Amino acid sequence: MNGTLSATVTLVLPKALKATVTDDTLSVDLDDGRTVSVPIGWYPRLAYGTPAERANVKISGAGYGLTWPDLDEDIGVEGLLLGKRSTEHPASFKRWLEKRKKA
Repeated sequence: MNGTLSATVTLVLPKALKATVTDDTLSVDLDDGRTVSVPIGWYPRLAYGTPAERANVKISGAGYGLTWPDLDEDIGVEGLLLGKRSTEHPASFKRWLEKRKKA
């Protein structure tokens, strides 16, 4: 196609409003009305967290991220929408898990 595009598409990423973690699911309510749910197994730190640690979630990055300070876990809304799982290296997760057992 030659010439200038006559229309551009601007994608607006929705913001997280609320996150809920159960024993098997992470669900995030978005400001565009959707709720995104993914298996908790995608994020091993959440899977190994206690109910109290999972409940201590903060909306971060002006609504574009979620953080669990007790679990040192951060998840972005964009990654959730794209279906991305945790990319943490197994050795890193193993160190984290061993550190938890000692505490």
